[in-house]
Amino acid sequence: MLYLPAEFPLEPDLCYLNHAAISPWPRRTAQTVANMAQQIMQRGGSDYPDWLQTEQRLRERLARLINAPGADDIALVQNTSEGLSIISQGLDWRAGDEVVGLAGDFCSNAMVWQTLGDRGVSYRPVTADVAADIEQRLIDAMTPATRLLAISSVHFATGYRFDLERLSSACRQRGVLLSVDAIQSLGAVAFDLAATPADFVVCGGHKWLLSPEGIGFLYCRPELRERLSLHRFGWAMRASPYAFESTAWQPAASARRFEAGTPNMLGIHALDSSLSLFEELGMAFVEQRLASNVDRLAEGLAAIPDVTIVTPARRAGILTFRHAAIAGSDLHAALMRARVICSPRAGGVRLSAHFYTPEGVIERTIATINQTIQSMKKN
Repeated sequence: MLYLPAEFPLEPDLCYLNHAAISPWPRRTAQTVANMAQQIMQRGGSDYPDWLQTEQRLRERLARLINAPGADDIALVQNTSEGLSIISQGLDWRAGDEVVGLAGDFCSNAMVWQTLGDRGVSYRPVTADVAADIEQRLIDAMTPATRLLAISSVHFATGYRFDLERLSSACRQRGVLLSVDAIQSLGAVAFDLAATPADFVVCGGHKWLLSPEGIGFLYCRPELRERLSLHRFGWAMRASPYAFESTAWQPAASARRFEAGTPNMLGIHALDSSLSLFEELGMAFVEQRLASNVDRLAEGLAAIPDVTIVTPARRAGILTFRHAAIAGSDLHAALMRARVICSPRAGGVRLSAHFYTPEGVIERTIATINQTIQSMKKN
């Protein structure tokens, strides 16, 4: 894996630990985008047939990423919110149905269900902190009226990694649909639909998948595709998308039925390029390297007086911490000035290294946090 530094030539004084927000691209992805821009400048859309092959390859890569049955189960969307909206607006809700979720989940994963109130559907967020048995509280909250459980695979602020296998099993036993917002886990840890048979999986590419904003995917269990009513229409979602002069049409049988119009070909090429790196390395390697980085961060931060680790041991790539006497927003601002790129979350600071983050950057981050805290305490 000696080529990893060449794939991620970040500025040498930068400690980039913000992959839970927006990630740098691998060199190959940046080069793919640059090559495509040059190609379009010189050739326009002359190579569109080749682009369609890349699009198909991306669907296949995404299916392998989550161990979906096949590429037909993958719809390409702009982002997680769009994918969740397709689900929430498409299901055949009945008055009295309810959706169970987690209080404090990322706002998009609440908003899309809250909009269903005028259809008689209630959104019931369960309150639980990381010290509680969150899964059991979610399971206990399900009633005969519960139609769907909506959950993130990893909490965006605390970094808690949900036991999706346990939740999936409970949903299947109760006949409840499971929707997973996987943006904070895919690319950080492995995901297997065979072990966690979710009905829907949605993810954007700009975080742990090391890709641009504006490209992501929606997985829909094949048996549910035709049960989702369509609310967006355009040429690309038709069974015969290039029969432009035909007035008769029907939706594609595949998940492409959820894609209304012209695709983001630049984003498609970029995400395909980034996923090629994950496939070369293997998710077992990625997960092990990332876990090692997170463990070292936790060990180093725990040694700093008055620092508390918010993220529990069940985690993926996020590590959030607080200081007893310094506001998280103030500490975050100071760390950003010191070139430690991170985010303010859960009343503290969220760090999110990745598998490629060098050991030297991890050590420099720990030292900088310690120095910053000592300096702020003196002031």
